[in-house]
Amino acid sequence: MAPISHQLPSTLVAAEFGEVNVADTPAGRTVRFTILMEPQGQDAEGWQTGVALDASASMKSWYGRNLTGKVPPAVEAEYEQKGWIREKRSDGKRTKVFQQEAHADAVEKGYLRRTPNIVEPAGREFISYLAANLDADGGTTVIYWACGDGSATEVVGDFTSEQCKSLALAGPDKQTFGNGTKLAPAVRYFAERFPDAKNGMYVFLTDGRLDDLAEAKVYTIKLCREIAAGTRNPLKCVLIGVGDDVDEGQMEELDDLDSGTDVDIWDHKIAKDMRGIQEIFAEVVSENTTVAPTGMLFGPDGAIITRFADGVPAIISATLPTGAAFFELEVAGQRIRQTLVMPVGGSR
Repeated sequence: MAPISHQLPSTLVAAEFGEVNVADTPAGRTVRFTILMEPQGQDAEGWQTGVALDASASMKSWYGRNLTGKVPPAVEAEYEQKGWIREKRSDGKRTKVFQQEAHADAVEKGYLRRTPNIVEPAGREFISYLAANLDADGGTTVIYWACGDGSATEVVGDFTSEQCKSLALAGPDKQTFGNGTKLAPAVRYFAERFPDAKNGMYVFLTDGRLDDLAEAKVYTIKLCREIAAGTRNPLKCVLIGVGDDVDEGQMEELDDLDSGTDVDIWDHKIAKDMRGIQEIFAEVVSENTTVAPTGMLFGPDGAIITRFADGVPAIISATLPTGAAFFELEVAGQRIRQTLVMPVGGSR
């Protein structure tokens, strides 16, 4: 049985590193970490990019589509007298439903206000960054996913970094907010729209639990096997959780999915823990990329674990002493210390 690998949360990862994974084995504490950097040289060519925004019903408040606040009892009684409030029976219970007139009046008088749209600035940032720094055509494809029955998508369009400055992202127009959250159709949209792209980078924002995790895994394994067989080009998908109700366990299952190949399609991030948008590239770097001509990796006792005489790779694997609390990478005259101590109740 393979040892369980733990990915350190972004808040514990040194600024110079993209991702740090730790596993305890009989031989010692093994680490695998990446140097945080955008794709370089040939690895930076031929990318198609996309951003998919969750449009399930639970996201409405994040798009600024819900009302918050409280109407005073006296005003509510006035609305009832005017017929602006109706009773509705749902699940055996009677609830009061504000009609359009009541909503409009309450908003005008300041009793109710729209929830802030936090999706729009976050979405613009991802779209703009990918369009300006990676996309071969200079435009990132934007879609809403988890619409309708939870499996529908709505294409917003392709946008340049400049266009993102005024791009409105308030939720779907043609589709309704979904009553489920199904990821596989959104992944399939990008995979099938850009089958000939040399590389693909697709970012998915979500606030909750996936309803089709099993299907998403099956489709991911299919893509991994096609990439491994050389019948399709590589793509990378990053699932980013927003809000406080994200099921990180599901995100980790996708991130750690064993496809039976060496291909790794999924990475995941928690938005509030991200140190910067560049973290989406944490798993994109190539083992063949050299970040410095020489360097050394030290264990906690100061002993040299690895000496990089022929170049420091962008992905490094090493075995440290059992229970090692940290390691240090010396590169370009600088020592970078990375803790390996997980907080109580930490990620994975």
